[in-house]
Amino acid sequence: MNDGRAKYEPFECAPGLRLVAHERVSQIHNDNLNKRLDRLEEGMERLERRLWLAVYGVAAMILGQAVQSFIAAAP
Repeated sequence: MNDGRAKYEPFECAPGLRLVAHERVSQIHNDNLNKRLDRLEEGMERLERRLWLAVYGVAAMILGQAVQSFIAAAP
């Protein structure tokens, strides 16, 4: 049926292409941000482990000195 109008294939116009490109760039930015946040969380976990190790070390040293003073005071 030819009703006088030519049938054209659909095409994407420039605003649609810009939107797709913007979504793609935003997704890349979000992925990179998530990677950076993951690295920060890993660094904070390592720092927390080191901090607890230091706290336990200081507590062990204090307890060791207390035990040593009790041993020295005992006859």
